Amino acid sequence: MSAQPDVNMQRGMGTAWTVLVAISLCHMVNDVMQSMLAAIYPLLRQEFSLSYTQIGVMTLAFQVTASLLQPVIGTVTDRHPQPRSLPFGMGSTFCGVLLLAFAHSYPMLLAGAMMIGIGSAVFHPESSRVARLASGGRFGTAQSLFQLGGNFGQSMGPLLAAFIVVPLGRPAVAWFAVAAALGVAMLYQVGNWAEGRRRATAVQRDTTLRLPRAVVIRSIVVLAVLTFTKNIYTASMNSYFTFFTIEKFGLTAQGSQLMLFLFLAGMAGGVMLGGVLGDKVGPLRVIWFSILGVLPFSLILPHVGLFATGVLAVVIGLILASAFPAIVVFAQELLPGRTGMVAGLFFGFSFGMGGISAAALGILADAKGIATVFLICSALPILGVLTVLLPRQDRLG
Repeated sequence: MSAQPDVNMQRGMGTAWTVLVAISLCHMVNDVMQSMLAAIYPLLRQEFSLSYTQIGVMTLAFQVTASLLQPVIGTVTDRHPQPRSLPFGMGSTFCGVLLLAFAHSYPMLLAGAMMIGIGSAVFHPESSRVARLASGGRFGTAQSLFQLGGNFGQSMGPLLAAFIVVPLGRPAVAWFAVAAALGVAMLYQVGNWAEGRRRATAVQRDTTLRLPRAVVIRSIVVLAVLTFTKNIYTASMNSYFTFFTIEKFGLTAQGSQLMLFLFLAGMAGGVMLGGVLGDKVGPLRVIWFSILGVLPFSLILPHVGLFATGVLAVVIGLILASAFPAIVVFAQELLPGRTGMVAGLFFGFSFGMGGISAAALGILADAKGIATVFLICSALPILGVLTVLLPRQDRLG
């Protein structure tokens, strides 16, 4: 079956790099706020006397809020695209950041986390569609550039927490609401551009499956499991790597956040690498390399010294993150015409599984210790062998 007509039209209109950079910058702002939440966990734990379980529940409040809403929003906007809704998502993030800065109780912290989750739920499906709309046919590169902003924002969160929030105190988080306000203004302009491009390229949406329905369902389940494998490991790093390095190496809060930055910086590089390579060699090969390729490094991480831990954090982040843009593009090819639903499903599944994993790992850490958490998570990438169940790339043409 031939490619979708709107795909050919997008290729003919060229890549809108300015829009891609703008949406990537807004993704950076969005994810700075998200990673800020995880980065200030040691501060919150001390100020509010939180247990590891309560920290896990905070992550759950943020990520499950996002995961429940994202597929719904993505499905609705596939039928009725709403690019002008993007500023409202960032506005919710703005409110959540202010709540985190001035909360005086644990329930208020949970409310702030949920507001940031709602902001992500609105932002990701529609902005992923905008990235594809602006791609000019370079779907992997566009998806990677979009996600690069998010991963860079995630990597900056711990640094900003270490050098601004820790010295100045939790109210300093409110200064980051200024960046969210700027993001609202930028997304207003992006939404106007996307609405114009959408109308200019409007064709009847082709949702015809290229493969038998049973094969598509099996493949989506496999991709979801691979995403789960990636996200439970990422959740262990995002929520507990700071505590792991403090406990094992006696680092300060600032030192532990620098170690988390190394992992997140590696992920920022990996997400760009995955999309660019996916456009050249196909997303399936990138998925193979990413999920299984990280296994040797994850297995030895719990057993090495401080310097090697920092090096491995970068390498693991680099390899592991390259999978996600490839998974999203592969799923979009499996389900043509459902860009928003796919983005909502996989970003939402990512948040949801990350949240559930963080809560479960928090309970495990309280019961057995942080070291046990990292020993168990180190073996998870072995599930990458399930990639063998995915259809060959040439069957999706």
